[in-house]
Amino acid sequence: MTSGASASVRPLWRGRAFAVLGIILLAFSLRSAVASLSPVVGLIAADFPVPPVVLGLIGAAPPVCYAVFGLATPWLERRLGLERMTVIAAALITLGLVARGFAVDSVTLIAATALVFAGVGTGNILLPPLVKKYFPDRLGLMMTVYSVAMAASTFLPPLIAVPVADAAGWRVSLAEWAVFAVAAMIPWIVLMLRDKAPAPTPAAPRATEAPDETPQDREFESVTGPVVVAPADSRILSRLPRLPLAWAMTFIFGVSASMAYVSFGWLPQVIADVGDVSAAEAGFLLGVFSVVALPCSLVVPGLTVRYAWATPVLLITSVVTGSIGLLGLVLAPHAFLYGWVVLYGLTGIMFPMSLALLSIRARTHESAVALSGFVQSLGYGFAAIFPILFGVLHGATGGWQVPLLMMVVLLVAAVPAGIVIARPLTIEDAWTRRHGKW
Repeated sequence: MTSGASASVRPLWRGRAFAVLGIILLAFSLRSAVASLSPVVGLIAADFPVPPVVLGLIGAAPPVCYAVFGLATPWLERRLGLERMTVIAAALITLGLVARGFAVDSVTLIAATALVFAGVGTGNILLPPLVKKYFPDRLGLMMTVYSVAMAASTFLPPLIAVPVADAAGWRVSLAEWAVFAVAAMIPWIVLMLRDKAPAPTPAAPRATEAPDETPQDREFESVTGPVVVAPADSRILSRLPRLPLAWAMTFIFGVSASMAYVSFGWLPQVIADVGDVSAAEAGFLLGVFSVVALPCSLVVPGLTVRYAWATPVLLITSVVTGSIGLLGLVLAPHAFLYGWVVLYGLTGIMFPMSLALLSIRARTHESAVALSGFVQSLGYGFAAIFPILFGVLHGATGGWQVPLLMMVVLLVAAVPAGIVIARPLTIEDAWTRRHGKW
């Protein structure tokens, strides 16, 4: 390899190394920030009252914040840039986590938690576009990497939170996770500083180069071909509501999030009642439900990106197994309790699949930002309804059969949307087919 070729490869992989580290740390921070609170609520209540209404607000905060900041993030990203918004998201998570450690009453606890979820909601939107921008030729691999990081950070905090709280106090247990959020800022700051460095020899504009092309775009052009020039971001946002593909992706994402939030809010109580098991065993089964997502995160993104047939197969698998698990809890919970929970846990297939689709159903990272904001904000807003509705139906019927059957109906309703998202089209292709030139 010539020295010129070596010089061009080294910056490429140096930039990718920083991006890999930044993506992993940010992905880990998104879930650890959420999962680190509930295990130590009892210890917090020993210092100041945490009434049930406060716990309800904290439980409802994630999807609400994700919806609100999902709508705001694409608008802010257009003005501040992808990397700068990523640093801001990590900074919000850091401040919120530290503030939770200094909470003096339930009001400050809620305020700090809202700050955490503002950063998490922003980061949720930014991760797929970051993968799209820095790894256009390694989408499956990188979606797998960050899905695994998110899955690991879902079940790791509950294992560590209480031992740390017992040894050093609940404030340290809550604030310690800020270390990862601080670390997540560093790679993106380095990349921003690198991009501000003046080019050694300015080159004449090329015919295929967009006026606002970034240094990353030029680095990866040798891998992916000429940069695609996207329309103004405001036009992308205005077009998405007119695309069935965008709405179908939103519905699938909303169903996935609904399964997760209903389970984290209600599954232990459901299992304890219908399975006649102790609260400790019911909590363990919730952990089983969560752990099922880890192998899904290992294989689903790569399959989704690599094979067109994978999306419908994965979706049908999730619908069928999830429905069987839920119906098993309704009809014969004692016969196969652990098996029903594992089958229901396979609805976790939909989450990494949805994240992967956010990257491959858009041609440019600008389009991916807009699509990610649209899908996740509306999807999380949709998901916020079902934990509440699940509880209302339980209160009205006095049992768990009707709420569980509602979740079966929701899963089955995802099939028509799955037919739409299974078509290997980007939002640009879908728009061109329906409305003409993108």
